[in-house]
Formats: sequence, C-alpha cells, structure tokens
Amino acid sequence: MDSQPTRPSGVSKRGFASMDPERQREIARKGGASVPSEKRSFSQDRSLAAQAGRKGGEASHGPKKDASNEAE
Repeated sequence: MDSQPTRPSGVSKRGFASMDPERQREIARKGGASVPSEKRSFSQDRSLAAQAGRKGGEASHGPKKDASNEAE
C-alpha cells in the first residue's frame, strides 16, 4: 500500500532534526564562516544601518507620530 517507512504519529520527516547527522554537520560548519568585510554594508556605513532600522520599525509599528499633534 504505502511505500514509505512507517513513523510514529507526530514525527516529521522534514526539517533539520530529521536529517542525516553528517548532513547536519555539513550545514552547521557553514554557520561559522565569516562574511567578508566588503559585504558587511552596515558595518561600513552607519547611516545605511540607521535608515534600515527606521524602515523596519515603520513596517512593524507604523510611522512615528508627532507628539505635538496628539495634544490638540
């Protein structure tokens, strides 16, 4: 009927934890690799980092309201 091996109920066959241990190690090794300094744009340009932070804040919280308008 079903050609796939049976697994206990609730056990996924997807995701990092279900991978072969050697494949997990291969992926984990890449996590320690450093990004070259020329590709770290935020560390090179603080104004770019500030601009991105403002953009992210507006996207998640909406634009900053002017306190003087709230008093009216």
